[in-house]
Amino acid sequence: MDFQQLFQDFTQIRVAVLGDVMLDTYWWGQVDRISPEAPVPVVALNKKEYRIGGAGNVALNTASLGAQTTMISVIGDDADGAMLTNMLREAGIGVQTMLSTADRITTNKIRIIGRNQQMMRLDAEHTNDIDTALEDQLLKLVAQHLQEVQPHVLILEDYNKGVLTARVIAETIALCKQYGVSTAVDPKKKNFLSYQGVDIFKPNLKEVKEGLNLSISQVNLDSLNIVHQALNDALQHRYSFITLSEKGVFYQGEQQQALIPSHVRNIADVSGAGDTVIATASLVYAATKGNMDLAAKMANIAGGLVCEEVGTMAINRDKLLHECNLLLA
Repeated sequence: MDFQQLFQDFTQIRVAVLGDVMLDTYWWGQVDRISPEAPVPVVALNKKEYRIGGAGNVALNTASLGAQTTMISVIGDDADGAMLTNMLREAGIGVQTMLSTADRITTNKIRIIGRNQQMMRLDAEHTNDIDTALEDQLLKLVAQHLQEVQPHVLILEDYNKGVLTARVIAETIALCKQYGVSTAVDPKKKNFLSYQGVDIFKPNLKEVKEGLNLSISQVNLDSLNIVHQALNDALQHRYSFITLSEKGVFYQGEQQQALIPSHVRNIADVSGAGDTVIATASLVYAATKGNMDLAAKMANIAGGLVCEEVGTMAINRDKLLHECNLLLA
């Protein structure tokens, strides 16, 4: 594999990401004493940092790898939404398909960090499903984007914040089939078995156990084959792609399967690793016209690399290229 050429090919791939976009806020500070008002640490703030999170982080990862990326989502008509939209735009991500509404607030996860440890998280969010009127508007945007831009792949990124309703999921997948667009999913529990007929279905092992109500005593090819068959019976999808934390990743389709071990890393933070995995796998799958083995191997490397950084971070293109040449070539 000529990885230099593959990474150059990424620039010709059009990616759409549909799902729950959010703002990740980090308040960094020092802890030197306990509050006299309550038995809690006092954090003396040094800086505030804002990052693109949720489905936006998936879009940020594909954009960081060079793909032409568009974000499709619903946010609040508020200051956090305006900031998030500007951040996406500055990252080179298309935002013309972002809907803002006064009926919802933009999801903002505020992490308070002292001595490089997360001490508290404050979540501002609405988690109820978007209403029928917003579903109509969102699906109209999806249809227009598929028709006019013709993306190579659409990623459905579900964080259970209400954008991906059962109706939005089903009609989006049907539209993608109509326009010949590949689909990849990073699911959550609420709509776990709603993604009928997608190309890549990427849960983690915990989500699989909960979604299928399965008990897995050992993680090996035999047990994971049972998982894939159970998923395929429910979804009739093309590939199962399951992340296994420190054990690596597993994928299986009709003709092939593999359990790919992880590479040794100095793990600092696993936040956002799943976003990087689905983004990388989807992009490689689209760029190689369906090479799932390579997609899984490169996504496995990418997910490990971002775990070496603190907080939600997009994959570094040059680092990933170097690692692919080192470990796969």
